[in-house]
Amino acid sequence: MKTYLPTTPSRRALTGADYSGLTGVKPYKPLLKRLKTHAGRNADGRITVRHQSGGNKKLYRLVDFRQDKLNQPARVEALEYDPYRTAFIARLSYADGEHRYILAPHNLEVGAEVIVSESAPLKVGNRMKLKNIPVGYQVHNIELTPGRGGQLARSAGSYVEVLANAIGYTDLKLSSGEVRRALWEGYASLGQVSNPEHNLITIGKAGRSRWLGIRPTVRGTAMNPVDHPYGGGEGRTQRGTRRPKTAWGKITGGRKTRNRKKWSNKMILKRRK
Repeated sequence: MKTYLPTTPSRRALTGADYSGLTGVKPYKPLLKRLKTHAGRNADGRITVRHQSGGNKKLYRLVDFRQDKLNQPARVEALEYDPYRTAFIARLSYADGEHRYILAPHNLEVGAEVIVSESAPLKVGNRMKLKNIPVGYQVHNIELTPGRGGQLARSAGSYVEVLANAIGYTDLKLSSGEVRRALWEGYASLGQVSNPEHNLITIGKAGRSRWLGIRPTVRGTAMNPVDHPYGGGEGRTQRGTRRPKTAWGKITGGRKTRNRKKWSNKMILKRRK
């Protein structure tokens, strides 16, 4: 974690990620793509997600979540920053000359060799089928549907613990405490996702939020009653409504939003706390 000298009031609390472990190289051009920004607007031009606009220009890195080059070892050429995600990414170089980006696991080093195989060596960065991963190992970028690509545990510092392997399924314990089941034919990468200190970052000042494309948010309690259920009152006052609500009066915070008829409910063995 990087801290700053308190030369201004905002820098006193400012913290940022430590990029000293990254390779100081430019990103690989063939794997870059410009994504159009919509500032939270839909196809009709109406704002459907508030507080989005501006931000620094950035290029999207085409990250390979499927990793379908089986039994072909690759060398880690560089560890890079990715502006579109909280984790760092690793650039792999294959013997046939192809380059690909993958999510960088924690403690992966430049020059290391990684491989995707049905039963690869138990080494950080390697990818293998869930049924061949021993109980107690930490994994990330996990496939819920074999061949579809990783969907679980892709953000900075996240990992999933393997609890059991039996009758075609692997039991996984997520960071939320939820225990869910996945087909053991799916692939998963060994190790924890890089940049585990991301949750300790303090934005520090309003301008830094604007760099990230986040516009200011007005508190409901600072509004008038006509504008928000929390509005009005003399000075600082209580919420005035028993349950937390959105600006449009919809109940939020504590209400379950998961569809009771969703087919994958049977795959959840224990709900999160």
